[in-house]
Amino acid sequence: MRAWRLGHPGPISTDPLLAVECPDPRPGPGEVLLRVSVCGVCRTDLHLAEGDLPPKHPGIIPGHEVVGEVVKCGAHAARFSRGERVGVAWLGRTCASCRFCLRGEENLCLAPTFTGWDRDGGYAELITVAENFVYRIPDLFSDEEAAPLLCAGIIGYRALSRAELPIGGRLGIYGFGGSAHLAAQIALYRGAQVYVMTRSVAARRLAVELGATFAGGANDAPPELLDSAILFAPAGGLVPVALRALDRGGTLAVAGIHLSDIPPLNYADELFQERQVRSVTANTRADGEEFFRIAAEIPLRPTTVPYPFEAADRALLDLAEDRITGAAVLRVDTK
Repeated sequence: MRAWRLGHPGPISTDPLLAVECPDPRPGPGEVLLRVSVCGVCRTDLHLAEGDLPPKHPGIIPGHEVVGEVVKCGAHAARFSRGERVGVAWLGRTCASCRFCLRGEENLCLAPTFTGWDRDGGYAELITVAENFVYRIPDLFSDEEAAPLLCAGIIGYRALSRAELPIGGRLGIYGFGGSAHLAAQIALYRGAQVYVMTRSVAARRLAVELGATFAGGANDAPPELLDSAILFAPAGGLVPVALRALDRGGTLAVAGIHLSDIPPLNYADELFQERQVRSVTANTRADGEEFFRIAAEIPLRPTTVPYPFEAADRALLDLAEDRITGAAVLRVDTK
């Protein structure tokens, strides 16, 4: 099969991904083999390629927003039938036995496996995945629309939950890419006012088109104090900026697996009056199932930018240089 493997991590301009031919994977017990139709391009893939997120083993195949068709089932795998369209997300397996798994917090599992980091991901024509970590996708979403929902959408939903936005509240969003533009739609659907701060002019236009009350620069102060905020940009320098924009009792959720260093915080200006910062790690499968129900109910309108499979490296470069508005998606199966 064709695939993109990570060679030596480094700046994306140095071409750390290598286009290769490799043997077809085989599903193990409890796994299914998928023929990949599309795979979303996530900023986590960029962090992996550039070494901000150290690869778990050499030559890993990135990609964890995978839509494909079941072509083979491994031993004891009976949840899906051949030909079904399904999706694969970041969380690829958990231990099911640690204290976090046993209390329903599998996103904090002590021995998790992640797609495109621990095990090969969707920048390939075929992928194997544990069937219990596969999602059924609502029919109203095309493959291209569904891809960003599998990480950007689910993690955005988790971040929105962590931000504890009150009903009808004011939500600030810092950075407005694939995840942010989906979380914003959920917040708006629930009656919130959304204030977007991002350096991309095109992203500001998209925010206004989707219904944002305000769209300004990344360091701009919103016209009103915020009840909650989500930081999607991997820029630690925006943490104090976002905290200063919060009203008393406000919560800032930091979404993303990598964040640059946070500068020293001023307790009086940025944390006092019960402002708080919360991180977002992974999601649970329950988060994912709930998110897909809501996504279909709204329904969400993913903004996507398609790339041919051969241009995976260019898609990551465009992402690094803020040339993508919405979410990039690789078209893997061209049949």
